[in-house]
Amino acid sequence: MTDAVLLLLLFLAAMLYTSVGHAGASGYLAAMALVGLAPETMRPAALVLNVFVATLASVRYVRAGRFSWRLFWPLALAAAPMAFVGGAVQLPSQLFRALVGVALLLAAWRLWLAPKTLPDGDTKPLDEVHPPPLPVAILCGAAIGLVAGLTGTGGGIYLSPIIVLSGWASLRTTAGVSVLFILVNSLAGLAGLATKAIEWPPLLPVWIVVVLVGGWIGSELGARRLATPKLRRLLAVVLVIAALKLLLT
Repeated sequence: MTDAVLLLLLFLAAMLYTSVGHAGASGYLAAMALVGLAPETMRPAALVLNVFVATLASVRYVRAGRFSWRLFWPLALAAAPMAFVGGAVQLPSQLFRALVGVALLLAAWRLWLAPKTLPDGDTKPLDEVHPPPLPVAILCGAAIGLVAGLTGTGGGIYLSPIIVLSGWASLRTTAGVSVLFILVNSLAGLAGLATKAIEWPPLLPVWIVVVLVGGWIGSELGARRLATPKLRRLLAVVLVIAALKLLLT
């Protein structure tokens, strides 16, 4: 029963997150927390799922024309080495749970309270991109990369609101940039984790298949159609419950 619940939660996380240009790591972490997985298993598993889903979503967003290389490259160049450093750091269990709990609350805030930073529609042309000054992009990318590596996420929940609220790109272009940024960070974080022994869950191959199906559906919604705000808010509630479990137990 627990395995079936986890599979359903992973599927929903992948579908809903890819619809807004994310790969779902915070959702996967929430699902694993709810079923009681150990922290040393959660971080590498979430990153692996992120890599597969972000790869799929990146291809779909780029093909749909929802991407800007000018905005992407300085952010990713600064983030990748810091994500590697964060991934290589072995955090105490309680500190890891606290960091992930805070990350889940931030993700829930994005999904529930900030609908204008999600791609329900664009008010700017797709090609209207205003990249930040290079020092700003490098500082932003490095900070997000470090947090992403430490928590086992791709950093998209931090990057996409910054892009939109700063006016650097349109909503759907933000989604495309964010998902490729997540892929780079997830790979770098995994490389950092690989410097130490990794404990893999036995059902990880099944999880990969499930999130790929969810990611295919979600990225289609995000790249070409509209995502569903009500479902996002439902996911936000799940994230809050998981965050409280991590923070209070």
